Amino acid sequence: MQRCWEDLAQAIILQAVTDYRKARKRVRTMPDQKAAQATIRDVERFFRSQYFARLTDVDGEYLLRKLKEEAVL
Repeated sequence: MQRCWEDLAQAIILQAVTDYRKARKRVRTMPDQKAAQATIRDVERFFRSQYFARLTDVDGEYLLRKLKEEAVL
């Protein structure tokens, strides 16, 4: 049963990463895209949340920093 919860937690985090990458790409090509900007803010808030900390041992700030670096490339 524990493995099921771990798989769910991993899927939630991976979906947030995917959403963040897509939103960053949209904002890069269309800077006025309000929905993408909102997604970026929401995902950044999620990575900094207590909920994220309960799902994983990964440092949310570190993950966010790496995603931002990736978006610059």
